[in-house]
Amino acid sequence: MTTERVFPQWEQFYQDKPVEQMPWYYPGLDPDLEAVIQSLAIRSGRALDLGTGPGTQAIELAERGFSVVGSDLSSTAIEKAQALAQEKGLEIDFRQDDILHSQLRPAFDLILDRGCFHVLAPGERLEYIRQVQRLIRVGGLLCLKCFSHLQPGEQGPHRFTPDAIRALFEGPFKVRSIDETVYQGTLDPLPRALFCVLERT
Repeated sequence: MTTERVFPQWEQFYQDKPVEQMPWYYPGLDPDLEAVIQSLAIRSGRALDLGTGPGTQAIELAERGFSVVGSDLSSTAIEKAQALAQEKGLEIDFRQDDILHSQLRPAFDLILDRGCFHVLAPGERLEYIRQVQRLIRVGGLLCLKCFSHLQPGEQGPHRFTPDAIRALFEGPFKVRSIDETVYQGTLDPLPRALFCVLERT
């Protein structure tokens, strides 16, 4: 299995840039996740913000009453996320962790992946699916945001069609919805994205 990433130097990236300048920085809760939480009336539970980066999504979930773990490959990202949570007086369990070799313990009710899956090499995707399946309780939700095939160009993360997501995840997960949307952040225009709601079977 290859260990190549689309963006392999995460630690250097977080050391070199303020989090507010990162393409995926978004201070509020991702609107697509907000809509799912509201429509399903999910008000609590154990949540994992996978690839937490600057920690904004973990913080937003904690402020809404979730018990949150935030994980990231980069120790610098974790340090920055911890500092931001402390400023807000929130207790969030931030951990350095690699989803392909995760040391996290199950079982989460909700996992948010807002940019981890789509930077993995193709040969790493099945291991990712095995790991998130292990971490989510039966009936729990994986909310996955990834670049859409409608995003122009070839730079950056891998692009996916809805059919590709179904082919990869159906079986371990039931596909509840896949919606075309945008990836909120600092880029202009905002990249085209898919927001996928996948239920652990």
